[in-house]
Amino acid sequence: MAMASTDRVILGSIAFAIFWILAVFPAVPFMPIGRTAGSLLGANLMVIFRVLAPDEAYAAIDLPILGLLFGTMVVSIYLERADMFKYLGKLLAWKSRGPKDLLCRICLIAAISSAFFTNDTSCVILTEFVLKIARQQNLPPHPFLLALASSANIGSSATPIGNPQNLVIAVLSKISFGRFLFGVFPAMLVGVVVNAVLLLCMYWKSLSVQKDVENAEIELVSDEEVDSHRFSPATMSHVNSLHSQEQFSADSMNTSNQNQDNFNENEIKTDANGVFDSCRNSNASMEAANDGSLQMRDKNVTSKGILSVDGCLNMSWTAITAALALVVLDFKDARECLEKVSYSLLIFFCGMFITVDGFNRTGIPSAFWDFMEPYAKIDHAGGIAVLAVVILVLSNLASNVPTVLLLGARVGASAATISAASEKKAWLILAWVSTVAGNLSLLGSAANLIVCEQAHRAQPSGYNLSLWTHLRFGVPSTLIVTAIGLTLIRD
Repeated sequence: MAMASTDRVILGSIAFAIFWILAVFPAVPFMPIGRTAGSLLGANLMVIFRVLAPDEAYAAIDLPILGLLFGTMVVSIYLERADMFKYLGKLLAWKSRGPKDLLCRICLIAAISSAFFTNDTSCVILTEFVLKIARQQNLPPHPFLLALASSANIGSSATPIGNPQNLVIAVLSKISFGRFLFGVFPAMLVGVVVNAVLLLCMYWKSLSVQKDVENAEIELVSDEEVDSHRFSPATMSHVNSLHSQEQFSADSMNTSNQNQDNFNENEIKTDANGVFDSCRNSNASMEAANDGSLQMRDKNVTSKGILSVDGCLNMSWTAITAALALVVLDFKDARECLEKVSYSLLIFFCGMFITVDGFNRTGIPSAFWDFMEPYAKIDHAGGIAVLAVVILVLSNLASNVPTVLLLGARVGASAATISAASEKKAWLILAWVSTVAGNLSLLGSAANLIVCEQAHRAQPSGYNLSLWTHLRFGVPSTLIVTAIGLTLIRD
């Protein structure tokens, strides 16, 4: 894709930078408007600056992904009604040998559930519950929250349905489910183990002393409260913890005897800055992949691109169908459940889809790949390392689905000149690195932001998982897990 005009590149970069800052620091002093408003501001600036036309901005919104999020939220609400958390709590507590054992179990459950139900869905459902488990045992929450987010990302890499970028890769490359699983599973399994070991090494002292020093004044969670846990959808609220506690104190007095059946509007609602990580716009981003720079592969990428949209649509309608089936089988007015859906989260994604698409249209990500492509051949270790670095950078800068759509055809074609086996391996490397890249920074994936925001807004006492806390673990974990996994990817 050719670079846009200088003014569009500059203005588009400014709009994207504003969005990025507000997504990572939603309460910055100069503009404390929060993530949802920040994403809409970034999208609006893309249109005002004429980086995108209004019709192009609307086309950038990925309705299949919005449908997938909506459906999984509704399903999650009905799962908690079936006492799923009660049984999950028993599983985590069964013959438990202490905090370190609990952390390893959370890593395993997050990885397995993400491989078959997507990483974002797992984090939406499990974040508050994991936080309550830590409170129940008077343990510091951050190792367990990091374990949930990072293991969910790594685990989702093993299957085409673990996350949207894998689905796109499976469709574009025509790799079967079994072949995909066989190729990535060894890397995923070792990656989860290595990630857990790194967590244990970094937080060994914290997990050895059963006391949460950071939150010593916070009331512990009872066994009954954990067993009766209720799922809370997430909002993109940026309200600080002091203000949120003031709001929650009055509500908690009214709801403490109702077993959390009536949800407060301010309850945790999940951020999904990541679904932008997850499956950005399979329509608009595809236009970048099908640009003039890919003339030799235009028809091929376009036809496969339509398939990828269909794949997301099928996934989306499957989730919506499951949600509606539960609504009908419940045989009650569904208004209460539907009110728990985080509509602010869906709005956030709309703005994010537009903003990221505008940034891709500046041509910066494509120009970066054009410069690095000659050095990213996978027929030698150095080339694989360069390719991995390119994917890591672009996935954290422009999100991983747009990166997959931008690089997929070109990486595959470049590897195909070596051999058919190399082409398959290149696609699997793209799937592995673009997924694990989500662990690098707080903005790296939707799963990270979902965990961060939900934990921050949790009742009765939230927990702030800071950018530094995540980076301190995320950077070494991502680099080590990615490097080890690359040696285990099978073609």
